[in-house]
Amino acid sequence: MKYNEKEKHLRVFINKSEYHSDNNCIEEFKEGVVSNEAKMRIKHVKEIFQNGFLNQLICDLRENKIVADIEKVSVTAQNSLNELVDSLTSQVGRALIGLSVMQLCVKSIVPKQNVRLHKGSSNRGSFSWVEGISMRTLDKNFVTPALRKYDLLRLNADGFMMTRSLAENYPYTYLYKANLRGARDQWLNLVEELEKEKTEPIESLKYLLSKLLNAASEFNDKTNDLIEMAQKKCKKFAEKNAVITLVEKHSESSDYAARLLEISMHSLMQAAVSTGAFGDVEVKPLSQMRSANKKHGNIGDIELLENNDIIESWDAKYGKGYLREEIEEAVEKLENHNYVETIGFVTTAAIDRTKEINKRIEEIENLYSVNFQVLTFSAWVSQIYKRCLSSNFTNEKDLSCKWVQIYCEYLGQKRREQAPIDEPCLDWVISLIQILKDI
Repeated sequence: MKYNEKEKHLRVFINKSEYHSDNNCIEEFKEGVVSNEAKMRIKHVKEIFQNGFLNQLICDLRENKIVADIEKVSVTAQNSLNELVDSLTSQVGRALIGLSVMQLCVKSIVPKQNVRLHKGSSNRGSFSWVEGISMRTLDKNFVTPALRKYDLLRLNADGFMMTRSLAENYPYTYLYKANLRGARDQWLNLVEELEKEKTEPIESLKYLLSKLLNAASEFNDKTNDLIEMAQKKCKKFAEKNAVITLVEKHSESSDYAARLLEISMHSLMQAAVSTGAFGDVEVKPLSQMRSANKKHGNIGDIELLENNDIIESWDAKYGKGYLREEIEEAVEKLENHNYVETIGFVTTAAIDRTKEINKRIEEIENLYSVNFQVLTFSAWVSQIYKRCLSSNFTNEKDLSCKWVQIYCEYLGQKRREQAPIDEPCLDWVISLIQILKDI
């Protein structure tokens, strides 16, 4: 039977393999003892691991000292990593996630190392690729200990590479035939993205570790504590100003106050819409941090949709009082949004050059028939409350408690469809627990 040479296939020779992908690209993998160049790469990788590379990265992410730059993680890689973590159960998926962490680490440390080649040895009696790397050694000594230490994956102490299905003498390609449990296709998609240099390894690694941190048992326990505490102290938040004080104090306690401003605004809008006071609209899910507005079709951070069209948009601007440039950028986006009625900016700073801004807003409103507003955070909250209370669908106490509840659930990853927050939230949850304790 003839085969189609344009289809993906693997050619296996006595001393090498050739991977033919469907775009006529051929990758050659020579078998034999590792080359001197490979030995140098392996030595460097081990040294970086020994210096605490993975442990330090996890700690910095937990403490929100660093975050993943989402723009440098390809959409395919994001989807693959999301599905890898979502597929994790107590019985399946752990090995592929552990392997993905290791491959991302290796690529981050030595981009030239091919992470398809999981065996490398100087022993002529053992199977090895000339440019391979012993992933089993790296796993047992560095990767599994770190993942176990921070409870990111519940792995056997001997490591995930002890899984026989990951040890076949074939490169990790779409044609790897071993029976793998978990998100096999997603893992192989990630490998392809890495080897074709379509995604940034270190940012992809941060992204994956962030998702694992948010799924860890410690995080879940703290989240449950937070939500329970918020429910018990609901009476403390019977008034709008009490919640404003809470979220402002929480925001100011973090190095990522701007992101918490977006989350607090989005959670209030979600609470407001859930009352029915705004009619038949929905809140567009919160965008990931650093997602480009133009790329995602956004006008602002918090948007109301009617029949999938943006009708109202609010952009959070932490600590910025002069917003002329932001207003002009919003005007440029109007040509792609024909149904928008209100565009607003919400700032935590005093509004600067009000006369100039008001004059420009009046010009824009006359040209486009769109209501432009620039408000302080407290004024915006008051406006949302007024709209809700005037409808008689809710009262100040119920709306305030609902806002606090949703804010806590957002941070606790309990509403990922509405707020897919991929920054590590543990530090935020812990700090909010402490603030609630003091109230």
